[in-house]
Amino acid sequence: MNDAHVLSARGIWKSFNEGDDCLSILRGACLDVCAGEVVSITGPSGSGKSTFLHICGILDPPDEGTVEVGGVDAWSVHESRRAVIRNRSLGFVFQFHHLLEEFTLLENTAMPSMLAGIPRRDSLDRARALLAEVGLEGRMSHFPSQASGGERQRAAVARALILNPAVVLADEPTGNLDKENSLRVEELVFDLSARLRQAFVIATHSQELAARADRCLVLENGLLVESP
Repeated sequence: MNDAHVLSARGIWKSFNEGDDCLSILRGACLDVCAGEVVSITGPSGSGKSTFLHICGILDPPDEGTVEVGGVDAWSVHESRRAVIRNRSLGFVFQFHHLLEEFTLLENTAMPSMLAGIPRRDSLDRARALLAEVGLEGRMSHFPSQASGGERQRAAVARALILNPAVVLADEPTGNLDKENSLRVEELVFDLSARLRQAFVIATHSQELAARADRCLVLENGLLVESP
C-alpha cells in the first residue's frame, strides 16, 4: 500500500444468497484514501454502499479482496488484531447517531477511549476538546434526549474521532437531518478534513454533499467509478 494511503481496499467482492439465487453486490470494487481526503460514494439504494463501508470498516468480511489499514491487510490477521485495527484506526458515523441515552454527550464521546483502556480522566479530557472542536462546548453535560438531531450527530462525529482514527467511515451521516443541520454536519466534516488532515469516506444520497468532496465516486454494477 502507498504510504500516503490511510485505507486501501482492492478487488472487493461480496454476494448474498436470496433463496435459491446468489446476488452479487460488489464485483471487484477498489478504493484508495489519502490523509485529509474526503471521498463520497453515491449510488441507488441497494447498490452496496453500506456493504462496502462495512467491509472497509472490518465489520463484515468480503468474499474476495483485501482491506489494508496502516499497511496491514486486516482480513488476513487474527481477529484479536483485527479488533485492535478496527477500534484504533477506524472511526464510524452512521445515519442514526447510536448514542447511549443514559450517558451525557461527554460520556458518550469518551466511551470508546475508556473501553480501549485509556484512563477515564485522559479520555474525558480528550472528549471535552473534541466536543469543543465540533461546537458543543456548552452541551457536554446534556443527555442525547436533551440535544437536537444535529447536536447528536456532531457528538457522534466527536466520538468517532476520540482515538485519532486514520479514517472515518460515515454511512448517510446527514440522511436523518433537516437541511440546516445537514449543512452544519457537512461544514464540520470539511473543516476537520482541512484543519486536522482527517480522512473521511462518506456514503450518501445527498448530491450537495457528494459534490463538495475531493473525489466523488459512484457505485455501479458492483464497481466504484469516478462521477462524471
